[in-house]
This record gives sequence, C-alpha cells and structure tokens, in this order.
Amino acid sequence: MTQHFKRTAQAAAVSSLIAVLAGPTFAQSLDEVVITASRAEARSFDAPAAIQSVSRDTIQNGGPQVNLSESLVRVPGLTILDRSNYAQDLQLSIRGFGARAAFGIRGIRLLIDGIPATTPDGQGQGSSVSLTSMDRIEVLRGPLAQLYGNASGGVIQAFTKPASPAPLVDYQYYAGDYGLHRADYQFSDTVGDYGIVADYGTFTIDGYRDNSRTERKQFNGKLNFKANDQTLVNLVFNQFDMPLAQDPLGLTADQLASKPSGAGNYATAYQARKTVLQNQLGGSATYTVDRDRTVTGRAYYGTRDNLQYQSATTDPATNPTLAATWVGLNRKYYGLGLQYSENTTWGGTPVQWVGGYEFDRSREYRQGGGSNYGEKNNAAPTRNEDNQAENSDFFLQATAHVSDAVSVVGGLRYSTVRFISDDYSIDLTKTPKDLDGSGNKSYSATAPVLGATYYATEHLNFYANYGQGFESPTLAEMAYVKNTDALISGKPNTPKGSFNTGLNAANSNHYEIGSKWAPTRSSRVDFSVYQIDTTDELVIAQSNSGSTAYVNAPGTSRKGWELAASALLSPHFTGTLSASSIDARYTKDFDCTVKNICATSATVPAGSKMPGIPETAFFSELSWSSDTVLPGTKSPALGTRLGFEMVHAGRIYVNDLNDLAPVNGHTIFNLSASQRWAVDKAAVTLYARLNNASGESYVGSVIVNQSSKQFYEPGLPRNWMLGLSVSAPL
Repeated sequence: MTQHFKRTAQAAAVSSLIAVLAGPTFAQSLDEVVITASRAEARSFDAPAAIQSVSRDTIQNGGPQVNLSESLVRVPGLTILDRSNYAQDLQLSIRGFGARAAFGIRGIRLLIDGIPATTPDGQGQGSSVSLTSMDRIEVLRGPLAQLYGNASGGVIQAFTKPASPAPLVDYQYYAGDYGLHRADYQFSDTVGDYGIVADYGTFTIDGYRDNSRTERKQFNGKLNFKANDQTLVNLVFNQFDMPLAQDPLGLTADQLASKPSGAGNYATAYQARKTVLQNQLGGSATYTVDRDRTVTGRAYYGTRDNLQYQSATTDPATNPTLAATWVGLNRKYYGLGLQYSENTTWGGTPVQWVGGYEFDRSREYRQGGGSNYGEKNNAAPTRNEDNQAENSDFFLQATAHVSDAVSVVGGLRYSTVRFISDDYSIDLTKTPKDLDGSGNKSYSATAPVLGATYYATEHLNFYANYGQGFESPTLAEMAYVKNTDALISGKPNTPKGSFNTGLNAANSNHYEIGSKWAPTRSSRVDFSVYQIDTTDELVIAQSNSGSTAYVNAPGTSRKGWELAASALLSPHFTGTLSASSIDARYTKDFDCTVKNICATSATVPAGSKMPGIPETAFFSELSWSSDTVLPGTKSPALGTRLGFEMVHAGRIYVNDLNDLAPVNGHTIFNLSASQRWAVDKAAVTLYARLNNASGESYVGSVIVNQSSKQFYEPGLPRNWMLGLSVSAPL
C-alpha cells in the first residue's frame, strides 16, 4: 500500500471520528442492558466500568461466525490476532493480558450463559462459543474484572439467544476462499413455560497456508423453564468436535518473504495437527425471594479430549530416525456456585449487593511420546501424568447510590488455586535418569476493588476504579522449564520430569479513570485511561515445536487509553469507531538464558517492550441501509446494507530483548453487503464480504520467543465470502 493511500485512509478515519462525535445521531439505544459489570441487569451507560456489548446483528454481519475476531474486533482494549491457524485458536488479549498465550485464551475469564468456559487455572478456548446461536457478547475490562477471580485481563461473557415465542427454523450457509464451507441449522420454540434453542453447525476450510485444513462440528442447546412462580431454570449443553486441525506453525523471516502461504519447518513432513472433542452440560436456577432478593445456583460438568502431533526441529530427510512427539490430554472438569443478591438500604442509602461462593475443579491425564510422520510410534509413552487444578473463591460486591450524582462500588474476592501432579512414568534405570515430576503448589490472594461514579448530567458521567489482580500459572504453563540449551520438561538440566512448581502467581494493581457521554438517546462515546503495574508477570521463556516454557518477570507496566463511539449519522448511515493505545514494558531487568533467543546470561533490560502486544489498534465502520433504522431496534432491517471497515493493528515486538526487527503495523479494508427480503412470514438474507480488499501483505500474529525464530503467522490476503440465511416460522 502506498504512503499516499495510507494517509488518505487515516484522514478518512479521522473524518469518520469527527462525524461520529459531532454529527446528528439517531442510532444505538442508550438503554442497552449488560450484566457482567454488576452481576445483575444494569444499563451499560450506568455501569462504572469499561464494558461493551456486541449484538446479534453485529455478530451475523461480521462474517461466517466461526471466530470471535469477526465481531469483537470492534471492542477497544481487546486485541484478537487471527492466526488463521485453527490448531492453536485465536491470540486474544485484553489490555495486554493473554498476549503471551501460545494457544487458546489465557488470563481472561470466559463465560457462556453464566457457566465458566475457563478452567480453574485460567485457560479457555474461544472456539467454545457457538457464535451462530449467541444473542450478544459482553466484554468487561479493568479493575471490576478482578471480582471474577483468576483472570487479570478481563471477562468475556456470551449469552445464547432467547427462545422464540413460536416454532422458528433458521438455516445459514456460507462459502468462501480457500475452501471455506459453513452450514448451520437452528430450531427455537416456546411451549408453555418451556423454551428451547438448539443449534448445530459444521465448518470446513482447506486453509490459505500449507498444512492448515480444518474440520469442525458444533452443537449448542439451551432449555429454560419455570419450575414454579419463583424459580427459573436454565439448562445448557454444548459439544465441540474438531476431528482435524492441521498446524502450519510459524514462519521465519526468510520463509515469510519467500512464501507466506507455506508451512513452518517440517510441519507437513511430520503432519503436525490437533484433534479435540469437548462436551459440557451445565445448569443454573434463580429463585426470586421477592422483588429485591434473589438466590442463584449453578453447576456444570464437562470432558475434553485433546490429541496433538507436533513437529520436530530436524529435517526427516536427513535424519529419518529422529521422532517427533505427540501429546494427549483427557480432561474431566466440573464446578458449582451459589450467589445471593439484594437491593436494600444501609443508613438510608440505596445499596445493591451480591455475595457468593464458587468452586471449580479439573483433572486431566496427560500423556506424551514419540511419533513418526504423524503417527504414534511403538515405544512406550515418555510422559504419563495426572494433573489436577481447583479453585475455591468467596466474593462480595456492592454498589451504593450515596446521592443522585454519586455512586460508589466496592468488592472483595478471596481466591485459592491449587495444583497437583502425579508422575506415573519414572524410570531410574535410564541414563540420564528420569526425575519424578510429581508435586503440588497452592496460590491464594485477596483481590479488593473500589470505585466511584459521578453523574455530571443525565447524559454524562465520570468514573474511577482501583483493583488488585491475581493470576496463577496454568497447568500447561507449569509443564515445562527453560534451559540454556533446549526446552525440556521438568527441572532444569534434566531430560525428563515435569511440573514447574518454581513459577509464582502474578499480582497486579489496576488504576482506571473513564467517562461516558450520550449526547442523544441513540449516540454514545466511551473513553478510559488506565495503568497496570504487575509483579511476577508470567512471560514466555521459550516456545519450541508446540511446547512452551514460562518464567516470572519481576516487574511490568501497562499504560493506555481506549475510545469507543457509535451513532447513526443520518437515518440511513451508521458510524462505529474504536481505538486504543498501550505502552507495555518491563520495568525491571531479568535474565534471559534461552538458546537462540538470548545470548548466554543475557539480561532483558528495564524499559524493553513486552512482545506480542500491538501498540495501537483501530476499527472504524461506516454502513448504509436502504431502510430507515429506528433507535433501539434489535431485529435487522429489510432491504440493502452496505458496509466499509477499516482495521488497523500497530507495531508488535517478537521477543523480549527487542533486538529483532518488530512486525510493522498493518491496515486492512473490508467491504460487506447484504440484502434482506420478507417472503411471506419468512426472512431471507444474502451476504457478501470482501476482506483485505486492498490486498495488504501483513503478519496476523506472532509466536513470542519462538526458539527457531519462527515468529510469524501471516494474515490472509484478499479473500471473499458469500452467505445465505433463511429464518422461517413453522
């Protein structure tokens, strides 16, 4: 892209911002309701926190509804780097937390219909969310997120759409570049006091890169009913089945320049890939004592089977006797929670408060061994462990309306997280000898939160929050230890043994000030500034062939700001904008002694930028609808909709020392169009998207501190998608 074109695009973005802030507005409802910030229904505008909600209509217009990145890219402070690698899931971070994750979602609490999709150690999978059946997704950032426990970054909570009042069938089909096929079937109905939503979808893609084919099948079902006049019950079952997800790995700088569509070192030869099968059943019951008091209980149980075939560091053509490795996980997890909420008065001051207890436990059998060209060899497993994690948490949160202009929020959460590992594959006859990888470790912390909101006018408020965060390592992060020569499992300088009990939990102090302004009923601007200081930050020491070792950095600092604005510029034009900037640095020196990453006994100096975190992010969308959009309307309008999106991500560093060239920022443009008709009582919609319309060549995400310098995961070039949606009552 030429510099002139970039300047033109930036000028257009600034013009869009001015239009959104100053132009006439008729769109987004001021009365949008969220739950995550206060654990009870409240207007998003009144919530004393940085929180955004993404609607069903936005989710559907974002694409084929496969990845959270399609719709959540518009949330400021939340960064989703799309790897185009379904074996490793999205790289998702909030205010820099989670950016270090080599796979999955880390350091962010993920909930689906109030049921945790995050294990006790803080690990989750974005693919757990069945986007085709979601009504909305809420994203909470900042200090109040600490009241959700072992999740320093934030909270993402998804809600399944409510059951339709009469039988309704929905069908969606999408086809696109690189062999993309997406089909979804949904049924919804209400019979008496019983409501049901059942959704089944399939997804396949050959992939832009070599060795990146993926197949998925997913089911999400929700049943809600009234057990009596005071008790509402919700039952949720979901299944995620991914029988194939090939892993193209990262690329070196030379590989990226010569063939960005290629796979990383020997990924194809060793058939690097992953299979996953996850089932989860959960339920919640809310008992309404009276109009001011409720009691809610929840319980869930799930299983997850995960098998991954990894690559090796040596070409099999030159060393055919070298075996790659495989890792298998068989996990069972469950949990329960009890919550009491009440609206009352304390000394004449109206107070809303909620308190409760949550317990979650997971137990996984981890095995590993050698593989030959993508199949297990005949040797006995070299790894055989029983890994367990559990948390036991008490929490209390209250909001007091001390006057018409001031409210105060406070909360406290006491968390205990415990890890246990039993190593069943100890062979002392080996030379060198295996070491016992068994062990246990407990972490505990008290996380206080305090904030205040000043309502300057009915349409303008200011808030300030402080909170302390707590983040334990995950079982996966404790599985390996760094070494000066190679990545190994277990204690340093030994070839075997697992469970790194030397890792400390990270503790952080969060400071945030913000404002919310709604100049009209249908327009809104949110702005926040924050600082986060962390001790014992968990950072990647080395990543190699799918295995990653972690260490504690003594100190880090994050400073940043976030902006979100949306409005209708006229009855037909909608403007949406989000922007954020973050300065994330190490504040204290620490040693880095990993081969190929740092020189021997090198030191990461204070002031170095934290890798994997884009310094800036920007999203802007201008859309036109042929039909007039009414304020607060949730159902999609009939007629034609055209959209233009601009997505920008700033510079990203790839390693701790910052001694290698960082990834330059990129800006891409997406075009979308849809046409919706009413056919008798049914609705038919056609969708079309052209992503990366200018054909920008860019790096979508990076693998931090990758030992073979395969840091780079290329983004998709220009690509298209067509879709059809039919919604018909029976």
